[in-house]
Amino acid sequence: MSSAFLFHLERSLTMLTNTHILLGISGGIAAYKSAELIRLFKKNGADVRVVMTRNATQFITPLTIKALSGETTYIDLFDASADNGMDHINLARWADIFIIAPASANMIAKMNHGLADDLLSTLYLAATCPIYLAPAMNQAMWSKTITQNNIASLKHQGVLTIGPEQGSQACGETGFGRMSEPLVICQHLIDHFASLSSSQHNSLANIKVLISAGPTREALDPVRYITNRSSGKMGYAIAEAAIKAGAEVTLVSGPVTLAAPDNCTLVSVESAADMHVAVISRAHDHNIYIGAAAVADYSPTLVNPTKIKKHSDSTSIILNKTKDILADLTQLDAHPFTVGFAAETNNLSDYALDKLTTKKLDMIAANVVGGAIGGFDSDVNALHVFWGSGEQFFPMTHKRILAEQLIELIAIRYKSTL
Repeated sequence: MSSAFLFHLERSLTMLTNTHILLGISGGIAAYKSAELIRLFKKNGADVRVVMTRNATQFITPLTIKALSGETTYIDLFDASADNGMDHINLARWADIFIIAPASANMIAKMNHGLADDLLSTLYLAATCPIYLAPAMNQAMWSKTITQNNIASLKHQGVLTIGPEQGSQACGETGFGRMSEPLVICQHLIDHFASLSSSQHNSLANIKVLISAGPTREALDPVRYITNRSSGKMGYAIAEAAIKAGAEVTLVSGPVTLAAPDNCTLVSVESAADMHVAVISRAHDHNIYIGAAAVADYSPTLVNPTKIKKHSDSTSIILNKTKDILADLTQLDAHPFTVGFAAETNNLSDYALDKLTTKKLDMIAANVVGGAIGGFDSDVNALHVFWGSGEQFFPMTHKRILAEQLIELIAIRYKSTL
């Protein structure tokens, strides 16, 4: 890479003010480049925290990293000095973006197979923010089929990659496997945040958006209920993306373990009937409704006032169909622009298009559930979005990114109806 190009690239860097960057360093000679990467992140205003593997400390010292970042260098999975002994959770929730540079072949393999035997690999499993890898290894290791399969699988799960580059390596060989230069990596992250900022800036300003999220619970007795696998992650990510786009957001949520985004009105409900009332009663005061909740289709006819005891070898529960929020909403004289969701195990397009038509929706976002990747309780997902005159497919990525993509499409489609 020429010095003239590097000079131009450094001049092109923009600020990363107030972004939280979590940098993971795995073992490899390219670990020395991480020092420059920290400098660039800090120079552009980011807050940086660094996690190293034990092997990484053989190439660059934790003291060097601490001096550059101005923060503790995290190495051990079990650290009694941590606030609650859970650095993997604390750091994962703190980060806006998580990048592993260098990412060794070993670390890539562990990530793909869900192994968590140190702090860095455990952080990958705990992280809910976008994740980048900057691979670095010998050219033969990079070209090995198993490494390529691991990379392809991680990409399918929503992990993003930067590099590697082709060139001479420390071992004396030449080929792909060199870690991308720190300036290039930094620019990728700057572009990431810039694209979010530019695409979302005020696209829903002065628009009121009503969003439903999470599961519902249909009581059987004071102890038991019927529910589903929805975690609410997609709906909450959509609410956060809508807020970033300038919308005034009301979030009607079933029971979840997530914290509501800042600057939204939260309406907590439990049953399908509760959610129906909460949505229909507020619909007239909103411009857009996004039905991301997994609402129960059926509810027990009778709720036993006391705990049902285990007497018979079998029992029967009579279920009645619940009220259809989407269908009832679009029957209102003045209803908001309505976006439905369809979670299906098969025939995704057919079921989604039928729902779009029969319920008179403006848009529907369909996704496959029950597979190995994506769907309920996952941090990643893919969506196939349909409307009357078109469709768009969003491939597997982190739900935060997917929510931002979906909100921008909804904003475009909504404004086209005005």
